[in-house]
Amino acid sequence: MHTSLQSAWNHAAYNKEFTTPLQLDLLEKYIPKSARILDVGCGYGRSLHELYCNGYLHLQGIDFSEKMIERSKKQYPYLSVDLQTSPDVSFEDYSFDAVILFAVLTCIIENEAQIHLLKEIKRVLKPDGIIYVNDFLLNTDQRNLDRYRSFKEKYPTYGVFELPDGLVLRHHSLEWVHTCLASFQALHFEILSFPTMNGNKSNGYCFIGKNLSGIA
Repeated sequence: MHTSLQSAWNHAAYNKEFTTPLQLDLLEKYIPKSARILDVGCGYGRSLHELYCNGYLHLQGIDFSEKMIERSKKQYPYLSVDLQTSPDVSFEDYSFDAVILFAVLTCIIENEAQIHLLKEIKRVLKPDGIIYVNDFLLNTDQRNLDRYRSFKEKYPTYGVFELPDGLVLRHHSLEWVHTCLASFQALHFEILSFPTMNGNKSNGYCFIGKNLSGIA
């Protein structure tokens, strides 16, 4: 992750409230309370806190922003969260029963980096372990179309845009979502509308998949 982006997320740590919803009823269908769960890109621990309050106690979070981790430790001192600046996930193979990935791929604009992260998640998941992804899709409203076009020459992938505070984000095509998650067996896929951290609405999706052994 570029230093400038890390700095932007550090600045956002105490100024943003994350809003991508955790659908507990859906999650509980696939992930038992006894599961060891990793939250990749946990931010300040909002989703981990919600899981903890609903009886999930074997929780671990990682995030590349030191200020997000700092806020999490202050706000939710009972959570286990660690700084993770490497693109590799610093846990052994088959360490977790489930991994959640909420509004994280939107922060990774390169295809190759997204695929690398998903391979790392697959590695640390146990066979038949569960991945739960919430993220953002391309929109067709004029505000989003204008900013996609504005940054089309700067970034090779359509749907990447910059915010005034220095954050660079990506909205995804459905084709890319299916491609990058193809190594997991789909158990649930749903197109939704999510509130963004800046108070807008965006197209999004929820994916729950199973880790199939033997698929790279």
